Amino acid sequence: MDCLEEALRVHGRPAVFNTDQGSQFTSAAFTGALLDAGIAISMDGRGRALDNIFVERLWRTVKYEDVYIKGYASLPELLLGLTEYFAFYNGERPHQSLGYRTPDDVYRSGDGGGACIVDRFGGPAPAAAAPVREAA
Repeated sequence: MDCLEEALRVHGRPAVFNTDQGSQFTSAAFTGALLDAGIAISMDGRGRALDNIFVERLWRTVKYEDVYIKGYASLPELLLGLTEYFAFYNGERPHQSLGYRTPDDVYRSGDGGGACIVDRFGGPAPAAAAPVREAA
């Protein structure tokens, strides 16, 4: 509630507030504050947790392959470590889902087609846009 109130105070009142259906967002206090401010509430439908699956998997990998192992002691150390890890993750670490290629290799080749998530509640998800190739 403190974060919501501060966001409204600092950034103003949006026309619509979109969330998932987590208990923190469906509570009477949270929804009441939005409604009292005249803000329309939009909640993602059942199963929309799949929208975040790629980011969730990425951060799980980052934590288990880097953060937990190195146990960074300070924010500057963490920032430097994550910078180094993402250079490794994108440029050197083979990914099973990419045919054991690196993300950098797939991006440079233009072979990537984007991700496709099957929406179990409404059919196939819309196709991802094709990557934009840089002029040679």
